[in-house]
Amino acid sequence: MSITITSCLQIKCCEDTVGRRHLSENNSRLLTFPEKSLVISPKPPRPRRIILVRHGQSEGNVDESAYTRVADPKIKLTEKGKQEAEECGVRIREMIENDGADDWKVYFYVSPYRRTIETLRGLGKAFTRSRIAGVREEPRLREQDFGNFQDREQMKIQKAVRVEYGRFFYRFPNGESAADVYDRITGFRETLRTDIDIGRFQPPREQSPNMNLVIVSHGLTLRVFLMRWYKWTVEQFERLNNMQNGNMIVMQTGQGGRYSLLVHHTDQHMIEFGLTQQMLDQKW
Repeated sequence: MSITITSCLQIKCCEDTVGRRHLSENNSRLLTFPEKSLVISPKPPRPRRIILVRHGQSEGNVDESAYTRVADPKIKLTEKGKQEAEECGVRIREMIENDGADDWKVYFYVSPYRRTIETLRGLGKAFTRSRIAGVREEPRLREQDFGNFQDREQMKIQKAVRVEYGRFFYRFPNGESAADVYDRITGFRETLRTDIDIGRFQPPREQSPNMNLVIVSHGLTLRVFLMRWYKWTVEQFERLNNMQNGNMIVMQTGQGGRYSLLVHHTDQHMIEFGLTQQMLDQKW
């Protein structure tokens, strides 16, 4: 028996086996990788400043025995500390207003500790609601953990030992070292850089270079943040002095859009903070 095979299906070079027409090479790439067809928007402008604010004077700053009775996250501001926070907010607003821009705003990152939240409230009194782009509580900005309820005499001993051991690597019993804080601040820094890169602080059609980020945190945490941002060494970190309560350090865009400490601050101010000439020469 002979079988005649009739070609009932003709496959053309630009079709698949079920007769669907193939896309051209360029269009095929778009189908396989649809992100290639997206229109890439211009990169959003960087915020003009990153402003680091240490909380106002707290009850623990005037009486260290407070830490034996009250959990560190629940330590509150003194009346002087509340006033320091409000005065700092006014200084920040006046600094920004001196730019002469009409569309400026502020966006806050804040440690969840009571004294930093209360500082944030004091800072916020200087701004109308329309000037505040947002607030984010960020646990990675918390204070160095010194253990739970602290024994006053033991803490004195531990702090003396820390001087001998080295401020960066010494870990308090049941607590953290500055090196531990460095690790979590590294994670926060990456989050912050992503927020800056995608312009998270403003709607897409309202992005302006006149955004100002304010980080409300603690003395050691802010020093570690600066160390991580500017890639300072452990030796350089250990030279730094603590910020005064209710004060700020300003990182402001300068040459090439990079954040510098020497746009807002003088060399002398930074030397008093603990920067060496080598650190000043970095500038950016």
